[in-house]
Amino acid sequence: MAVQSASWVGTPRVKGSTESMQLALLTFSMIGLQFCWGTEMTYATPYLLSLGLSKSRLSLVWVAGPLSGLIMQPVIGMVSDKSTNKYGRRRPFMAVGTVAVVVCLLLLGWTGEVVGFFVQDPELKREATIALAVVDIYVLDFVINIAQSTCRALVVDTLPIEKQQLGSAWCSRMVGVGHFLMYGIGALDLDSIFGNFLGDTQFKKVCLIAAIAMAFAQGVSCWAVHERVLVSDGQPKSGNQGLLPVLKQIYSTTLNIPPPIHAICMVQFWSWIGWFPFLFYGSTWVGEIYLRHEAPGGKADALTDVGRAGSIAFIVFAMISFGASIVLPWIIESPDDDEKPGYTPRPPQNLHGVTGNAKKPSLLTAWMLGCATFAVAMVFAPFVRSVRFATFIVALCGVPWAIAGWAPGTFLGVEVNKMGSSIPTSHSRRRPSDASSIEMKSNGGANTSTGELSGIYFGILNIYTTLPQFVGTGISWVVFSILEPGKSPELSAGSGVADQGSKEGVSGIGVCLFIGALCSVMAAWATRRLKPVR
Repeated sequence: MAVQSASWVGTPRVKGSTESMQLALLTFSMIGLQFCWGTEMTYATPYLLSLGLSKSRLSLVWVAGPLSGLIMQPVIGMVSDKSTNKYGRRRPFMAVGTVAVVVCLLLLGWTGEVVGFFVQDPELKREATIALAVVDIYVLDFVINIAQSTCRALVVDTLPIEKQQLGSAWCSRMVGVGHFLMYGIGALDLDSIFGNFLGDTQFKKVCLIAAIAMAFAQGVSCWAVHERVLVSDGQPKSGNQGLLPVLKQIYSTTLNIPPPIHAICMVQFWSWIGWFPFLFYGSTWVGEIYLRHEAPGGKADALTDVGRAGSIAFIVFAMISFGASIVLPWIIESPDDDEKPGYTPRPPQNLHGVTGNAKKPSLLTAWMLGCATFAVAMVFAPFVRSVRFATFIVALCGVPWAIAGWAPGTFLGVEVNKMGSSIPTSHSRRRPSDASSIEMKSNGGANTSTGELSGIYFGILNIYTTLPQFVGTGISWVVFSILEPGKSPELSAGSGVADQGSKEGVSGIGVCLFIGALCSVMAAWATRRLKPVR
């Protein structure tokens, strides 16, 4: 796609006296996003099941995630690419998305009370609560994608090419921190700690804490980052500036993406057919194993039990993922190392003995092995009968998850900035730097980052992340319809709905995880296509 020169005002910079502090502040927004996704994935599924929603219908609810990503991320990416807002291209969208997410999280936690204000009949109230919760989840997924798409593009915009892998690694680290904190809070008995101070149920407290975390984390990154301002994108102004031209350009760009980016997208496509059931049902899977095989009799609050059991397993997952995101970037070669004359990244002193002088494995090799490791772990899912073994399997997935959150963004960031670095950026008028901030952009040279197209290309990558979620939703709907067609026997007892099915049958979620393992094998194979286009 031919791109004319753009003109800018200012230089991107991040507050902080050290590079590590700058990168932490730049990616801090990722923590808030993971609080939101973690709350939805851990508690929304058992919450809807506890109201009496069947798993086959539940699988259709989670179309919200891929549908919102498919629509919002490329659209917001392209619109923000062209934004000439005086505060920058990304941060205004982050702020608007954050406010909407906070409102939706609070409504999700207090859905029953909102419905109860208008409806008194118990059965009608239950049905209305399900309906409102489903609508709220759809809206939540749409607005969280506004913030998510611009958070990642902000990192690419701010960092030069030689820092793209490090920036992606820091994104992965912050994702790990967010997961760890969220699952750690979910594993606590918040009712005993806070009483009714933050709400009268565990679910309400978690929703409120997630809303606060989202607002704080996004606010920190918006405060710390100073974006350059787009004056003109270099494109001629047309009379029609509505949504249709934007959609046409997204469609055209998607059909004509460069071969390296297409290869990245295909690995992402296959891997996310596997990651989708793990992320959306994994916590519930661990909790159901607890209720089926280990829970003592007489427990009244199955929703809290499932949430806490799943959270404990995913705490270990988050710890391993976080550790891997710190260590792996120092022992894995960046995809652009051999294109940076005179640039040699040096690991911390305490890792010199580990890395030595041996040739480091490539990020491409790590991505392939990560996909294979995830596949091996998920193959055992239908046969698990203990929480300990389930926790071990979930924990094993922490390393491939760290790589999956790091590799695609690194490869794409390098490719996008290669495209941008060949485009003259016209006159860029620079404002004086603050004493408390350090500029993160290279001052010229072949590796100067422009990131002009980062929004739309990250939106396209997200299309290849969301399309497999539709596939995963279809798979889970078929599996649940066959294996668990009725209400959840573990969770619906308290809703007044008669149990259907058996607690001893094959786990439908386990089967979905197994199918995801097979697709992850395809993802490992698809990494081979990246070698010829590097």
